[in-house]
Amino acid sequence: MTSDALGRLDHTPAYSAPDLTNCEQEPIHIPGAIQPHGLLLALDEQRRIVMASRNTAQLIGRPTRDLLGLDVREVLGAGPATAIAQALANGDLSAPIPVTIAPNLGQLGAAEVDLIVHRSGSRTVVELEPVAAPQTSQTVSYRSARAAVTRLTESSTTAELCQQLAREIRRITGFDRVMVYRFDEAWNGEVVAEERRDDLNPFLGLHYPATDIPAQARRLYTVNWTRLIADVLYEPVALDPVLDPSTGAPLDLSHSVLRSVSPIHVEYLSNMGVSASMSVSMVKDGLLWGLVACHHYSGPLRVPFDARSAAEFLGQTASQLIDDRERADSHTDELRASVVLARLTAALAADPRPVYDALFAHPGLLDLIDARGAALWVDGRLLTVGDVPDESTLHVIARHLGSADGHVTSTSHLAGLAPELADAAHVAAGAVHIGNGPDRWMMWLRPEIEKTVDWGGDPTNKALAAAEDPSVRLSPRKSFEKWQQVVRGQSAPWHAWQLSMVENLRQHLASELLRRSHEHTAIAESLQRAVVLDEAPEFAGIDVLSRYRPAKGSQLGGDWWDAFPLSDGRVVLAVGDVAGHGVSAATAMAQVRTALRAYMIDGHSPAACLDRLDVLVQSLLPGQTATVVVAAVDPTTGRVEVANAGHPPPLLLHDGACEALPTAGRPLLGVAHGQARTDELVLAPGDVLLMYTDGLVERRGVEIDTSIERFRRAAVTTDHTRTLDTWIDDLLTAVPGTLDDDLTIVALRTTGATS
Repeated sequence: MTSDALGRLDHTPAYSAPDLTNCEQEPIHIPGAIQPHGLLLALDEQRRIVMASRNTAQLIGRPTRDLLGLDVREVLGAGPATAIAQALANGDLSAPIPVTIAPNLGQLGAAEVDLIVHRSGSRTVVELEPVAAPQTSQTVSYRSARAAVTRLTESSTTAELCQQLAREIRRITGFDRVMVYRFDEAWNGEVVAEERRDDLNPFLGLHYPATDIPAQARRLYTVNWTRLIADVLYEPVALDPVLDPSTGAPLDLSHSVLRSVSPIHVEYLSNMGVSASMSVSMVKDGLLWGLVACHHYSGPLRVPFDARSAAEFLGQTASQLIDDRERADSHTDELRASVVLARLTAALAADPRPVYDALFAHPGLLDLIDARGAALWVDGRLLTVGDVPDESTLHVIARHLGSADGHVTSTSHLAGLAPELADAAHVAAGAVHIGNGPDRWMMWLRPEIEKTVDWGGDPTNKALAAAEDPSVRLSPRKSFEKWQQVVRGQSAPWHAWQLSMVENLRQHLASELLRRSHEHTAIAESLQRAVVLDEAPEFAGIDVLSRYRPAKGSQLGGDWWDAFPLSDGRVVLAVGDVAGHGVSAATAMAQVRTALRAYMIDGHSPAACLDRLDVLVQSLLPGQTATVVVAAVDPTTGRVEVANAGHPPPLLLHDGACEALPTAGRPLLGVAHGQARTDELVLAPGDVLLMYTDGLVERRGVEIDTSIERFRRAAVTTDHTRTLDTWIDDLLTAVPGTLDDDLTIVALRTTGATS
């Protein structure tokens, strides 16, 4: 064991001496030493002593080495040994056991002691602490504890509750100063309540950086709720042996009441002029909400175990009361937001506009979580409302804040995610994000809240010290003078209920989009059934037969066909294909089909009709394309006028031959190129005109011209003089391969009978 610069023994014999460069990794739960006002024994499963603190000779009259291997009964006597056995058997390790040591056992002989038992791995740890005489006039009893709890519950606000808690714990323990210290989301602390001697400077309202209480210390505070340092200048007592003989590792003292503390913390307290210290944890939902920090300046102070237990009980009670009050406040805000959400979702359901347009037009979108701006990026389109940064900054925020699964994420300090976002803090210092990949996201934004923070010393002390020469020892800060800092770049924090509201809205949006999709699909399917013929009408002099099959997995496609008479006796036959599938393709198909029928009935030629359709597709269906072939047939003469716009060529079967009709003229509808041409031919009785969509001949990995040639050969080699039903059914499988697209085939055969 070594001594430090002050001549005191090293507090951490089980590991190398820490400094501020490694304090966050300091193993404070395994110091290998205890404070000297009690003793510690570690027992194996047979309750034999395997480790003991090195002050046993002084306290119970027997040196440590003489105790190793002995049954605890041989060392402490029958009474304490029986009490230990009963505590282990009952599983009741929460309370100290008052016992009296035999009069011939060192300083503890004939003294009343508190015997504290807990488990540490496979070891039973027994601690003996002399019962301390109360140094205050306050007597700890059930009645006094109940009265203290009553006073806590009578406070009306969290601030009043914390102040009353500081008052009660100071009354019980007798410390010169008692502070309630609350952590923020970054683990910086703020003194929110204080009771002190009149001659002490106030610490109320001061903030302390997160580095003052490192992460492993905060974890330990949630395991062991009370920690006392009776004398900051104590000389630690090492365990013998320092390492557990069975594991070769230090004994875990997380639950020890005598555990020696970090030398960094001891130096920190010394720099503050503190001579004794105690802390009581305040835990809410399993997380450290704050601490009750007790400081004494007028010498050592060993608080009786009963008083410490009472303080811990009051801390637990206050934690629950604070939790209840914060939940009640949160519940009120959540109910208010739920009303906003209900109104918003009801408005979306009734609004005929697209869902996201309706959403961003509703004032409740910002009120829902008290945001100042919102932005949406979906399918290459940006919608915003309120105060938001420019588009490029929004994409940076989404990239850094978004999660892989698209669930709700949030931050009140965007610059902490990406330093370049600091320039946008005046409109976007904090954000809540939901999304579905980089191309679909929505965010709510808040600006920074500039505030002045009073620190109990310069919070940048450690960062400045880290820049010094590495040979210079880093020490706990010595300055605790009030130090003011203007904090910028952070928004008001987001509450858990606000994130829950966003997730609820996300689910409502998904439901609304699905509902509308189902409605649109139903409408489009109804429209498709209404405009696409199931059976061909009957016409004198010609037979017409068709087949339509939808694409696999979809009832909505762009294929269509039509057959109708004109006033001059001719019959119009048309087949078309609008690109794509789904609602948009089906609705576009209906418009193209209806317009072609109107143009033909109005007396235009097939070519003129296709030119007009091209203009319609460009103006009313931007971005959409379609193909169409149309034929006007005179049943009396057999004369046919045909025009084609990018469609597969019709086939003509005549005298045992099959030829494809010319396709020169206009390409796809909707590309504003070319001009349609009307071609003429004459059908003899028995001739067949065959029109179809590309779904009948397109196959993966096969050239379209090759497939069309296969189809042509099948058409001429199959006997079409039988019924058209049988012939067309055979043609549906003429081109081998999987049918991936919807398909349409229409056959017209002249009969020569016009009466």
